[in-house]
Amino acid sequence: QLHLVESGGGLVQPGGSLRLSCTANGFNLNPYNIGWFRQAPGKEREGVASITIRGITTKYTDSVKGRFTISRDGAQNTVYLQMNSLKPEDTAVYYCATTTTGSYFNAPGFAEQEYHYWGQGTQVTVSS
Repeated sequence: QLHLVESGGGLVQPGGSLRLSCTANGFNLNPYNIGWFRQAPGKEREGVASITIRGITTKYTDSVKGRFTISRDGAQNTVYLQMNSLKPEDTAVYYCATTTTGSYFNAPGFAEQEYHYWGQGTQVTVSS
């Protein structure tokens, strides 16, 4: 069964950093644009960042701009989300997903119905 696997979550103090990884179980991520999403307790899932094939273009939700960086390594078949200056409001389960929307110079948006393969998520908790 094709799915994604997220890792790298954990407990971190405010102001700290984490790097999340997204790999594919059974298929190659390279032909896909990728999005990172998160769902906080009691809230709807929201898009955080997205990246096009080969990492040409990225997109971020306003609340993480300047703090989070999405990148990808084709040789490792992995997409990363580097999260710096973490805040308690970043606490959530983080998911990655694939999509074929977007173009070479336009990273995909965050409409969930446009994403196909998802992972099970990794918990990020920001607390002192």
